[in-house]
Amino acid sequence: MNRERKGGWWQKMPALGLTAVLLCSSLRSQQSPTGYVFRAETEVVLVNVTARDRNGNLVRDLRREDFTVLEDNKPQQIVSFDLENTDATPTVDLAQVELLGGGAGKSVTKPAPAGEGAPAFKDRRLLIFFFDLSAMEPDETGRAVSSAENYVDRQMTPADLVAVVSLGNSLSVNQDFTSDKAALKKALDALNPNAGQGFEGGSTGGTEGTADTGNSFTADDTEYNIFNTDRRLAALRSIAQQLEKVDQKKSLIYFSSGMDRTGIENQSELRAAINAAVRANLAIYTTDSRGLEAMVPGGEAQNASLRGTSPFSGQATLNQYNSNFTSQETLVTLAADTGGRAFLDTNDFSQVFKGVQQDTSSYYILGYHSGNPLRDGGYRRITVRVNRPGLKLDFRHGYYAPADFKHSTQEDREAQLEQELASDLPSTDLPVYLSTGYFRVADNRFYVPVSLIVPGKEIPFTRKSDQDKATLDVLGVVLDPGSHPVSQIRDTVKLSLNPSDLVGRKNLQYGNGFVLPAGDYHLKFVVRENESGRIGSFETDLTIPDLKSQPLKMSSVILSSQLQPAGKQKTVNPLARDGSEVIPSVTHVFSAAQHLYLYYEVYDPARQAAAPSDPGKTGIHLLTNVAFFIGKTQAYATPLVVASEMNAPDRKAAVFQLDVPLSQLKPGFYTCQVNVIDDAGGHFRFPRLAMRVRQ
Repeated sequence: MNRERKGGWWQKMPALGLTAVLLCSSLRSQQSPTGYVFRAETEVVLVNVTARDRNGNLVRDLRREDFTVLEDNKPQQIVSFDLENTDATPTVDLAQVELLGGGAGKSVTKPAPAGEGAPAFKDRRLLIFFFDLSAMEPDETGRAVSSAENYVDRQMTPADLVAVVSLGNSLSVNQDFTSDKAALKKALDALNPNAGQGFEGGSTGGTEGTADTGNSFTADDTEYNIFNTDRRLAALRSIAQQLEKVDQKKSLIYFSSGMDRTGIENQSELRAAINAAVRANLAIYTTDSRGLEAMVPGGEAQNASLRGTSPFSGQATLNQYNSNFTSQETLVTLAADTGGRAFLDTNDFSQVFKGVQQDTSSYYILGYHSGNPLRDGGYRRITVRVNRPGLKLDFRHGYYAPADFKHSTQEDREAQLEQELASDLPSTDLPVYLSTGYFRVADNRFYVPVSLIVPGKEIPFTRKSDQDKATLDVLGVVLDPGSHPVSQIRDTVKLSLNPSDLVGRKNLQYGNGFVLPAGDYHLKFVVRENESGRIGSFETDLTIPDLKSQPLKMSSVILSSQLQPAGKQKTVNPLARDGSEVIPSVTHVFSAAQHLYLYYEVYDPARQAAAPSDPGKTGIHLLTNVAFFIGKTQAYATPLVVASEMNAPDRKAAVFQLDVPLSQLKPGFYTCQVNVIDDAGGHFRFPRLAMRVRQ
């Protein structure tokens, strides 16, 4: 993947009267004919509490006033109270409920709408069997599936609604929530254990204590593990978000062979998954499908013999224990922080199902509004007490508070940009506008300049000494027709302006570029200002034509009103020539006091026949000028320019940069027509662009 970093530029531009901006402003200013609409957001913290007496029997007769909830040792007012008793016989028959947005074998894409007729889940036990096929060997998958089938045959009660989800190449809903045992067995049977990832060799690292496979090189899979763990955590978060609309406790049984987490790279994704589960009242019960393992000093039979002295000194066994502990640590964290339990080092997988049934047979749901208004992302400790002596309470002991932008970590901020880039719904809190073009730099290689503008009045500057300062993050990606990324830009831009610049009346422009072959692409850019965290995005399709099939090969036409000194370019940038760089106009709105610069190129022009007086000399003969039309009437035309040689021979291009004083045009809307004639080849092109000249 190509990456361009720190190679962009920012430019102050005059304020522009954008029709789209004016239209949006007028729509926002209109009042609804039905009157005012008030919106309020509130966050209720839900705590599941299981009460047992001294004999371990469930207690079901407690009332709201019997409980006291404290957050960080401060009493909280209980605003909601409910008793869930799944041991009671359900009164409503719910054969199948669509909560995860898919039936059998459908991928998770959008939340299923919870219509007015959404079923009641009172006294229902909601379970999700999540099989992580990307992390289990075939025999481990077989054991996990067999234990789930055994639960369906022998332990499933009438109150249970079960869903089956799997993660292979993608997250799929194999079966949505249902009490139909036959449908569940069919979904479980479809998870073929033979579709596993195969056996792996010894652990990677130095030559000491690694498998002696005869190979002199062992690949470092650290970055792969980070990516794979992120996928699993993102899948857990996606499932939690699908289930937020149901208040009752949901239990997710996660079958996996461990989850490696290297350093702090996955910390943001782990916290996001846990927070999503807590908000959705989803408890995660993690199960290590490897079962009880014997740590053999020389390694398992499926692995090659280990090198060095580690098998004899005990270091190899210690390394195995450390590796096993590391892969189980995240499983324990997921379970503990969401109110579930971790089942490790056991071959009896039926215990996890018994544990879920015991935890959800009868429980109280307490809801309260946190008295701490800070959105600092800090950990809030929960304590629940009951005024009846001799009772033992089980509950989740804390949660992470939501964090606003100022309190978010760098990892959280990067994750926010990545999520916005992948989102189907664009953010428009920060207005962003974009334009592109294409210029040939080599055979079937084109430079694509990208220009973004953000209204200066939308950027909150902070005063530091005698400067107004702000920072903006830019993240952009180019996707091919298969939605695969082919190039990406990640940039952080620091702005420092004098108050006299009146940035509120001007737009700020960012420029960068890609080098791509001809083809169809989709561009998406995300811009975030780092004071309040507002985000804006812009996406568009881009087609780079295959010029080989065109009689007159021509680049796109750039309109500009500004030139700036050309800085050091990391890639070939045709817009930078002779010490100056053309700054593309995104909006094509200009002032009558400005000059209009038009930049375009013609490639591989035909050569005219040699003159009889000089038979060894041949040349090109290109004619071009620009005409401006109001409707069908020509208002102005520039003098004709004739090119007899290519002034960019390394790219086989004739470059044209025309200068038009806009004082020649009256204020108004124009159609700008660029006339290009290849007199030697008998070909011509007349590209047109819309523009506006204001007072």
